[in-house]
Amino acid sequence: MKAAVYKRYGGAEVVSIAETAAPSAKDGELLIQVHASTVNRTDAGFRSAQYFVSRFFSGLVYPRNQVLGCEFSGVVVNIGAGVKSFKPGDRVFGYDDQRFGSHAEYKVIQENKAVVLMPEKLNFQTAAAMTEGSHYALGNIRAAKVKANDRVLVYGASGAIGSAAVQLLKQIGAYVVAVSNSKNVPLIKSLGADLVVDFETEDFTAITHRFDFVFDAVGKSSFRQCRHLMKPKGIYISTELGKNAENIWLAFITPMLRGKRVLFPIPSINKQDLLFLKSLAENGLFTPVIDRSYPLKDIIDAYRYVETGQKTGNVILNII
Repeated sequence: MKAAVYKRYGGAEVVSIAETAAPSAKDGELLIQVHASTVNRTDAGFRSAQYFVSRFFSGLVYPRNQVLGCEFSGVVVNIGAGVKSFKPGDRVFGYDDQRFGSHAEYKVIQENKAVVLMPEKLNFQTAAAMTEGSHYALGNIRAAKVKANDRVLVYGASGAIGSAAVQLLKQIGAYVVAVSNSKNVPLIKSLGADLVVDFETEDFTAITHRFDFVFDAVGKSSFRQCRHLMKPKGIYISTELGKNAENIWLAFITPMLRGKRVLFPIPSINKQDLLFLKSLAENGLFTPVIDRSYPLKDIIDAYRYVETGQKTGNVILNII
């Protein structure tokens, strides 16, 4: 099978297209013919190992799993012994940041992991983008215990995480102020944001709203920068470690002060999360934003575009 392979950590150029042996479904596993995947921050982070801590999961010196791709959609072509919930021919989508493997024509995943049947009305490209940004957003929203009528600021609302967060927050009933670049203001309004601040023409830190939750979905702000925007018991969460990993130690210190807090939740995803996202999609309450698509052979270009930090929503990788 064709796969995008990387054998060492580094820039996009470490990835190449190669012929590799196709996996087979073992007991309790599905063999999926991958139709579409994405190239995202998770893939790029593990490939570059910019944060050395990622190597404790992927391999200290060389990557153990040499095919990345955590999001996928495709068709089940074979099942291992004991599989009861799926059959060959099922259209499925899911997320796998333990074994990865979606930047290839075939991948395997255990039946009990984050894989479910696709919503009937979704195409493979949209289904492939259902999970990465949304599960980060969902985990952080849950950690902040957002409820109806809470005021939430989403900084970086046009990315995969931010655009998902706006939709998920509106589904809860929160009042959402979203920060975006000029070209994406109409898009973010269409996702349901109550107010959109164009950071290219306005200083978002000068707005008069005060928030229960400030969510930096791109990791480009700081607790110090946003603190005055928060209510007395407000919560700040960033998707990045921050300067000198400050968001880690602030997450230990600020809760003890019993005022404004920094949280740093560890992301996770399971089958129930996917079923929840699937239900929202089926009811028109969540649709992943898609920027552009690349064929598998152009994956290096896809990585380079993602790492400009300028993408809107998700970048699709068409395997078939």
